Amino acid sequence: MIIKSSEKKEKSIVEILAEISKEEFDSAINDAFRKNKNQIAVPGFRKGKAPRKIIERIYGAEIFHSDALEIVLPSLLSFIAEESNLKIISKPDVTKVDIKKETGEVDVTVYVTVYPEVTLGEYKGLSAAKKIAVVDESEVDGEIETIRLRNARIEKVDRAAVEGDEAIIDFEGFVDDLPFEGGKGEDYELELGSGSFIPGFEEQIIGMKAGEERELDLVFPEDYEEKLAGKPVVFKVRLKELREKILPDLDDEFARDVSEFDTFEEYRTSIRDKFISAKQADVDAAFENALMEKIVDSMEADVPDIIVEQQIDISVNNFVRQISSYGMDPSTYLQMTNTTPEALREKMRDSSIKQVMGILALEKIAVLEAIEVSDEELENEYKNAAARFGMELEKVKESFPEEDMRREIMLKYAAKIITDNAIAEDPPEEPDDTAQENLTGEAETEAETEAETQKPKKQAIRKPKSTEHSAEEIVDAEEKPEKKPVTARKTAAAKKTDAADNPETSEKPETSKKPSSKKK
Repeated sequence: MIIKSSEKKEKSIVEILAEISKEEFDSAINDAFRKNKNQIAVPGFRKGKAPRKIIERIYGAEIFHSDALEIVLPSLLSFIAEESNLKIISKPDVTKVDIKKETGEVDVTVYVTVYPEVTLGEYKGLSAAKKIAVVDESEVDGEIETIRLRNARIEKVDRAAVEGDEAIIDFEGFVDDLPFEGGKGEDYELELGSGSFIPGFEEQIIGMKAGEERELDLVFPEDYEEKLAGKPVVFKVRLKELREKILPDLDDEFARDVSEFDTFEEYRTSIRDKFISAKQADVDAAFENALMEKIVDSMEADVPDIIVEQQIDISVNNFVRQISSYGMDPSTYLQMTNTTPEALREKMRDSSIKQVMGILALEKIAVLEAIEVSDEELENEYKNAAARFGMELEKVKESFPEEDMRREIMLKYAAKIITDNAIAEDPPEEPDDTAQENLTGEAETEAETEAETQKPKKQAIRKPKSTEHSAEEIVDAEEKPEKKPVTARKTAAAKKTDAADNPETSEKPETSKKPSSKKK
């Protein structure tokens, strides 16, 4: 076997013309003959006893060619992979076979997809705006109040209902004197002031006492589901029981009950530190994203379609997992929003290309900087991941193959080289009412926040059309994660397994922040 020519096409596809010698092809024909001779009937011979030349004379010389090609092609493709010095990332596609009758040689034209060549622009000394992580004390107060409410005692009371009470109600709604689907509930636990029902519902329950019944004359919002939008509705409500939340005092005893701290001030400080840490992570990720966008814009790489499709697969899987985590069936959701799986994938294409380009850039930087990951660093990373996920060390090693983990650490080191050598600029001034707003993102991504809005309400009567975001809106959120940079997800082409597909390890393990000093 020899490679006669190799020609680079677009999208990192290479056309290879290889030759199978007469001797090699004839050997494959003999193997095909031995494989099939017992099934061929030849007059004057028992099955399996007719010589090859007799069979070829009767049925034609080409009778064994198809099977012979099946036999010899795997060896040819292995030969091409070894001898071409190409980093092949797809199954070779045989497009043409030319069996030369005169010489007995066979020319085979094969298309293979190879890992793209990457040419980088500058990746050191770049500049980008970097905000300052600031925590407002009202945020700390809000978090503590949430935890305080979570730890409140619930007591039954005999008085008029006020906002904040928990009302146990039976209700039924009527439109044009007829009940409607989703408009009835029994022993429903409703927190007054939560906004769980349509406007006016909870407000009219305030002032009621246990045992009292009322008819609430309301109107469905214009943005409600089409059948009910804007229509008058009457709800018949009976308040069966009223409960009051008794909030704990914000003192040292409260701190000891809800945390490992002895004093309330220590507890409050810990909450503030968590906010700062989360916001700093957001700021750092946004800074890295901005730098990576500049690197991607200036780089050259003929990205193969197969890598992009594999990255889209990862993005779709993440999206499906996100929707499913809130009890929604992805197929039903797509039908509800009149979105096809193909449209969903297409919506994710641009962001997937950017993610692939970011990863290719980091891989190239790792080569240029001769980054290596030591065995000690690898083992420490496995231990960190085991602690983070609450898994046994060996289980983590099974979920994250060594090759993938080394590569993930290497990409982190490459990203750190970019940020450590970058210039942080002051962000442009913003109006006072939005300056803090832009830094209030916590550890959730926009996709998580968007999916959070998709949680099914306890009653359909509250759910207006506006809460049923289109697939496009949710995909937009999936495309714009605030917490992770464009390099945060691995392409499937460069991985043997996708750890994100393991529910136990859907979050990637933290990797070391300190770049290795070792060189190849």
